[in-house]
Amino acid sequence: MSLKTLQEIVAETKSSLHCLTPQAARELLSENSDALVLDVREPGEVAEKRPAGTINIPRGVLEMKITEHTTDPDRNILLHCATGGRAALAAAALTHMGFHNVSIIDCNCDELITHLGTGH
Repeated sequence: MSLKTLQEIVAETKSSLHCLTPQAARELLSENSDALVLDVREPGEVAEKRPAGTINIPRGVLEMKITEHTTDPDRNILLHCATGGRAALAAAALTHMGFHNVSIIDCNCDELITHLGTGH
């Protein structure tokens, strides 16, 4: 049995999750003001550019920090990162924890900033 590559793991994970375009994410946010948009990149990446309205919780500490922001399993949670890989893995982890309305914003950070604006 050969090992899976990160790209294979991410693709497999994304196929079982809800993915949104940046436009669909903006529409969901306009209709649902209490939705969380989590940026799972590292703090140094976020310091360079940050989409408006996002909360930074690095992927490595997500499971430990998410309950500081919500314990509602039905709250809409949208995840993004630089390219989608960490967001997919983060979405799978939150789903495994019991959150039901988890989506990935499937785009790069620059594209998301184009649709949401900048947080700086």
